[in-house]
This record gives sequence, C-alpha cells and structure tokens, in this order.
Amino acid sequence: MSRRKLTAEEIELWRKVAKQAERMHPEIPQSMHPITLPKPKPTKTPKLRLDGFEVGRDASAKPAHHALKPSVTDSLRTSPVQMDTKAFGRMKRGKLKPEGKLDLHGMRIDTAHPALVRFILTAQAQGKRLVLVITGKGKDRDEPGPIPTPRGVLRNQVPQWLSLPPLAQAVLQVTPAHISHGGDGAYYVYLRRNR
Repeated sequence: MSRRKLTAEEIELWRKVAKQAERMHPEIPQSMHPITLPKPKPTKTPKLRLDGFEVGRDASAKPAHHALKPSVTDSLRTSPVQMDTKAFGRMKRGKLKPEGKLDLHGMRIDTAHPALVRFILTAQAQGKRLVLVITGKGKDRDEPGPIPTPRGVLRNQVPQWLSLPPLAQAVLQVTPAHISHGGDGAYYVYLRRNR
C-alpha cells in the first residue's frame, strides 16, 4: 500500500497548527518541514574468513534429528544374520517350531538369569537348535518419571545375557519371536551345534 501525497490545503492547515502549538524542546532548532529519511537498506555482514575456516560452513541447514537409542527388539531385527538365511526367514515367519520353551514370566532377575543359563546350556547339550525364551512384554511404571526407563526388565536383559559368556559360545542367533509364539514378549534363540 503506497502513501498518498499531502494536498496544498493539508500542508497549509499543518503550518497553522504548528505555529499555534507550544514546542516541547525549544532548544532544538525549528525546521519548516520535517525531513523524512529514506529507509536504510539492510547490509549483509560479510562472512568471517580465517585461513581455511569459514563461519557456518559445516552447519546443517536443518536442525539435527535427535537419535534415540533403538529398542532391544529393533536392534535385534537389524542385526546381521549369522545362521542359514532360508531357515532364518522361516523362523521369522513362525514356520519353524521351537524344540524347547522357557517361560520367565513373574521371575526376578536373580532367579531368571540362572534359569536361562541352565536352560540354554542343557538345550545345547541335548542337541536342540531352536528354543523359545518367553520374557513377557513387561508392565508400565506406576509413576512416569523424568528419566525414561525401558519397559520390561527381563525383556531388555535377556538379549544382553545371551551375548555374554557362558551363553555367547552356545547362541548363534537371537531374534524377536513371531506373533504366534509371543511376539515382542519372546525371543527365538538359535543354538550352535554341539561339537
């Protein structure tokens, strides 16, 4: 929207009003028409350069997306396949029937860990290849706090226990179970052959 110019009558009216008005600061010299200054043009600040260094050179245009630690099931799903790929595909689809099953529902960590060690080593000694370890999905905390805690203690601990000695030498592959065998609340554990 552009401003219109004042007419001669409006300028004359303004002069009459200005003569009758009492000045607030008489020490400042009086001028007939106030001079309107042109709008200042924005100036671009030059980038600071220091021998091979330029401010903002490596800055990304978009803010970085916060990368949170993936859940245990997501990290197991993305882990590389150690076993036969055809058998792995059948196992993920729930087509392979587990030869043994361990249910850790309701157990505490101090009883669940020895039970898991005993079960896995016994299953390997018996020549079993695929076993199912049921951890349950875990329950939500009663009071949500400021520090995020993973849901299900056993669900998060069992994959870690399976990757540590003495179970690491017996376990070939760990993956979340098919929905027909418990889904995210259970793990398929594919064992190495007993030598």
